[in-house]
Amino acid sequence: MNSVVPKKQKTFTDHLRVLFKGLLDPIAVFFNRLGITPNTMTLLGLLGHVVAAYLLAQGNMFWGAIWVLIGGPFDALDGTMARLRGEASDFGAFVDSVTDRYSELFLLGGLTFYFTQQGDWMAVMGCYIAAAGSVMVSYTKARADSLKFDANTGILTRVERYIVLAPLLLFNLPIYAVWIVAVLANITALQRIWRVRKQARS
Repeated sequence: MNSVVPKKQKTFTDHLRVLFKGLLDPIAVFFNRLGITPNTMTLLGLLGHVVAAYLLAQGNMFWGAIWVLIGGPFDALDGTMARLRGEASDFGAFVDSVTDRYSELFLLGGLTFYFTQQGDWMAVMGCYIAAAGSVMVSYTKARADSLKFDANTGILTRVERYIVLAPLLLFNLPIYAVWIVAVLANITALQRIWRVRKQARS
């Protein structure tokens, strides 16, 4: 069945982890010394996204984007803090991953509310497709991992989605942000399905 597993590909996210390791590690050490736990950082990141979602729902795209940018580093720091403490665990990674999904869905939920108030039903549909795509990107990888396949590929993983969302929201272009994520996230899910299919047939 899956006797031949292709060499694991490095995603853009993997390269960013290496690039910013020298910056994130000292910051993580600082927060660890303050006695802040990785789980606290995870919850702070989630709270930041809830605030961002509320602002987006009110149509305040600029400050919503600012809160997205504030919440982003918390997502990167919690795992780094756990690693430096020697407390990294499968359960911690699980909680972090689940929280990431909620964070992203909160943002898209805020945009859905805003577009509903505007009566822009095409944009509402775009939010739905974007949410489905973002969930499927995560699900295809998780399911592949559980079956011992490698699905570490795709053009729009979570970091790339934020790189699309934040600048376009800053410039009050939410419709473009939504549809770019809607299209490319689903393409990413299909890329992962295709990668797993090739492994299953080898």
